[in-house]
Order: sequence, then structure tokens, then C-alpha cells
Amino acid sequence: MPDEPEQLPEPLSLKRGKVSWVPVVPGRMEFAAEVRRRILAQRPQVVAVELPATLESLFLKAADRLPAISVIVYRDNVYKPKAELDEVDASAVFVPVEPVDPFIEAIRSAREIGAEVVFIDPDSAERPHLRASYPDSCALNTISLEQYTQAWRLYPQPRSEEGGTFAAGIAWKLQGADPFAETLVVISLNLLDPVLEALEVPQDEPKSRFREMPRLLNPHPDCLGEITSEYPFLQERYELFREAMVDSASIDRPRVQFALFREAGEAWQVNTGETMQHWQRRLLARYTRNLALAHRDMTASLYDITIAARSIVDENFAWDVWETASRYSWQQTETDIETANLSGEEVWLDTQRIRLRRRLPSTRRRMTVPGLKKRKKEKTAGEWASEVNGASICSYPPEDLKIEEFGRFLKKKGKGMLSEERTTVEPFTTSLLDGVDIRETIRNWHEGRIYVRNSRKVQGDVGSVIVIFDGERDERYSYMTTWLGEHQNESDMAFYSTPPFDHMVGPGIGRGEYGGFLMSLPARRMYDVWADPDYDFAETKAERLLLAGLDYSIHKYVVYAAAKPPRTVFRNIADRFGRTIVYLPVGQLSPTTMKKLRVVHVLDGYDKREIAKDYIW
Repeated sequence: MPDEPEQLPEPLSLKRGKVSWVPVVPGRMEFAAEVRRRILAQRPQVVAVELPATLESLFLKAADRLPAISVIVYRDNVYKPKAELDEVDASAVFVPVEPVDPFIEAIRSAREIGAEVVFIDPDSAERPHLRASYPDSCALNTISLEQYTQAWRLYPQPRSEEGGTFAAGIAWKLQGADPFAETLVVISLNLLDPVLEALEVPQDEPKSRFREMPRLLNPHPDCLGEITSEYPFLQERYELFREAMVDSASIDRPRVQFALFREAGEAWQVNTGETMQHWQRRLLARYTRNLALAHRDMTASLYDITIAARSIVDENFAWDVWETASRYSWQQTETDIETANLSGEEVWLDTQRIRLRRRLPSTRRRMTVPGLKKRKKEKTAGEWASEVNGASICSYPPEDLKIEEFGRFLKKKGKGMLSEERTTVEPFTTSLLDGVDIRETIRNWHEGRIYVRNSRKVQGDVGSVIVIFDGERDERYSYMTTWLGEHQNESDMAFYSTPPFDHMVGPGIGRGEYGGFLMSLPARRMYDVWADPDYDFAETKAERLLLAGLDYSIHKYVVYAAAKPPRTVFRNIADRFGRTIVYLPVGQLSPTTMKKLRVVHVLDGYDKREIAKDYIW
């Protein structure tokens, strides 16, 4: 009988006879997890990794040190006996050995199952710099490695003579391997096709190469954020994950990023005394997503995460994000090998810089300027609180001016939003209306037409203004009061805050933090909002302020600035009052301005205004 034809592999199969190919993207966590998953499932006899054979002993020693991260360093061609490797030297090459690298994971997993590890890079010539653009490795959580490889192959990368020589050296190494052993080959994705083609013909043995002064270093824990391919916080999660890995398990990068922001937020709150708001967390997620999309990725890098933290919150929070992301529990400073504090410029060719100016209150870092008065302190504990009799309270006039100015700004911004909503853009016919719309004209330049703006006038003004800084943690803001404007240009105001007299800054002067406030003109009309039974329908303090704002507004529009819009039922209530709620997301306002406005000082009596300037800074 004739021999049966050999069964060809399926288009997406990475199996060639007894050899299983695992193409990977170096330094990416998802590929490391895929390598470990396949080695544990297939149990091959030989695991071939695309690493230099001349550094085999150092790679094996570094793999034994894991989960502690190591760095292999050697001189590249040039020997300088007087130069130290710890200094920045163009002839020194640094290779981090980290848990999330798929080649290192292949060594670890192979040794766990007792498989032979073969280094297939003969290291015969300088490794070519093969520039390749890969899809985000996060896609491996939803598609298979075969589908990922097939999709990448649809857009082949340009070839070079150096790359062909390098692939031929790898092919020669594989051609000398045991043909009857079950082998799993871990190779870079951009080298898969060149090596498969080189295996079709016999290859000559490449010339050997000598590495000068190779040795192993222990990187200092402070430099891990700069020199690792994946940030250490993620690598620590992977190290914990790999011990309990199952076939369907995977690490969700967005969840790790959320945990990073949560832990950094806790450290930021301890260091600064501030609290992360709901709208800030939402903007952080949105901004990091947009930064990732700008780089054609699905998830953000540590650099982009730090940029987002600085932009949305402040530089103190960005510092805590970087510190948390760079933390790695297994890295120590005292080890059996030399410890070196490296920089990103020494390890990588292309690096990005970010400068963070951490601003924390510390008298040791603050220069004392001659002539400035020192802040007054209590002579005895409770001295300032003893001057509080509760007969009357009043505000601090400089703060009143700032809050009134902010209220006018919100009224103007709210009306501007309404005007924008009523603005249309139309082709120019007989009138320029409200001017040429340059953006729309350029966008439709191919039509050869000019577009103009038609802004419809908004009928009515803005009456009340409600600002909600924090409407979720009601138990913190237990102080609620209503005070009247002292003249025609000062609004009536109702607010809730932290108890001001729990934090005394002067005799009879307390400092609190707004949770939210309502401002309404004209003055001297507002009853006690918090005791008015007409507003008992409200479920929260923020809703009570909104109801009062609708009730006391003498104009059609009421501005409501908060992290979340009000419930839908308040639209119907506003219609009954003949009012319209203009919702303004608090995230659109300046974080610096909002932080300053949250502070409120309550004075126990008008007589305290004369001395308040000596205690309020």
C-alpha cells in the first residue's frame, strides 16, 4: 500500500513535528504566563530559549536568584581597564533578568519539570536591532497565541541582512538538537519566520564570539522602576500568580492598575492629609486609557500612569504612584553579589524623563525668611477652645470675597455652557452671523464653502449656585449651618463641613473643610435650610442643598457643580419650580482652586475678626 500523505499543520498551528514553537514579545508579562502555561501542559523534554550561549552560566545563576531581580553586565567589544562598570559607559551592556520575561520564565519552568534547557543564540555576531511594532500583549487575555501570531503575520516586518545572519545562527543551533526529543522553542515573534525559513537548508557553524568581563549585579531596590521592562508592582503580582497558575488563569492589567492607584492613594492621604475624590478616580481611568490609545496600546505604561497621576491630582500623588509601582518585596540591598544603583539611561537606549517636585510640609526643608512672624501657638492645651461660647458665629471676610468671586465665575461658566449648547454651525449664505467657524471651514475645505456660527441668545440668568465637593461620606461632614449675607453683594449661604471647632487655629477660630455649599442672591432671605421640613424629601445633604437652591433662586437657571449629576427626579422638581438645572462636572474645574476653596474658617463672634489675620494663614 502507498504511504499515507503527511498531514499538514493547520494554518494557525505552531507545531512542526516534534517541535512546538512559542513566539513571544520579550519583556511582556502575558507572554511569560503563556510560556509557563504551555510548558506545564506539554511537559517537553527540551526547552530552547533565544538567549546567548556565551552567557548561559550567568542566566542560570540569575534564574536561581529569582524572584530577586538581577542584571547581567558585560563589555561590548571595547575593553577599558580603568573604567568602572558602575559608571555610565557606552561600552557596557546591561541585561535585566526579571520574572515577567518569557525567556527567563521558560528557563524557570523547564527546570521545574526537569527538562533540558538549550540556549539557541550562538552569540556569533552583534544582535541586530530589529524594530518591530507588536499589538498590545494584553490581547492574549481574550485570544489565543496562535491567533495573535497569525494576526501579526498579516503585516510582515522588513527584513535585513543582519537579521538573516542572526536567524541562520539560531537555525544552525536547532539543527544540531536531538530530532527525536519533544522540544519547545521560545523565540521572538519577529524572528519566527526568518528562523523557520533558515531551517529549510543546512546552515554552517557561525564564528564564536567572546564577551568581555561578564558578571552579575544585584540592582538596588530604588532603581527597579527605571530599569525593568514591566513595573515592579505588576511583576510582584505576577510572581504570586505563577505559583497558583491554572489553565484558564490570567492577570488583569486594569485591575492591577486600579490596585496601584488605591495603594498609592492611601499613602498620599497619609502624607498630605487629603482625600481622593470619586471624580478624580474616574478621570484617572479615562486619562490613562487615552494615553494608552495614543501609543496604540490597550493599557498604560508606568510612565503614562505617572503622567496621569500628576495631571489629574498633583505631583505628591504622582510621587506616591511611582514609589508604589517601584516597590518589589523580594529585592534586597545586602546579597551575595554586588549591589548597584543603575539608571534607565544605562540600561535602555530610548528613555523618557519626568520631573516630580514633591511638596510636603516640613520645617526642615523650609528656609526661614528674616522678618516673618512665626505662627502663634497655644500656651496651654485647650486655651483657644475655651474662648468659644457659641453665642454667635461669623465668617472670615477675605474668604467671603474669594467664594463670591468663585460663585460669579460658575454663573458665567454655566451660562456659557448653555450658550454653547444652543450654538449651531451652518454654511455661509448672506450673513456672517456670529463669525466664521474656522474649524468647521477647514474640516470641509473640500466643499469650497465657508461655515459660520449662529449663537442663539440664552434667555434668563443664573440664580443659585451649588457646589458639592464630597457628597458620599456624610458622616464626616457633621457641621451644618446657614448664614446670611451682610450686605447686598454678599450671598446667603448654607453649607455642610467638618466640625470647625474640632480644629482650632486661634482663640475662638476654627478651621473646617467644606463638603458642599449653596449660594443665593439677593441676601437676607434664606431660612435655616437644614431644619426646613420642605426639604425632608432629600436623601443626602447635597440633595437638600439642591432643593433649597431651586426654591430660593429668583432666576431661571441653577448651577449644580458636583462629581455626579443629580437624580432624574430633580429635573421634574426643577420644572415645577420653573427652573432649569445646569450640571457642571467638578472635574472640569481647576483642582488647585477647588483645594483652596474647600477650607472654611468659622469665627466665634464678630470680635474675632480683628485678630483673625494673625492666626489664619
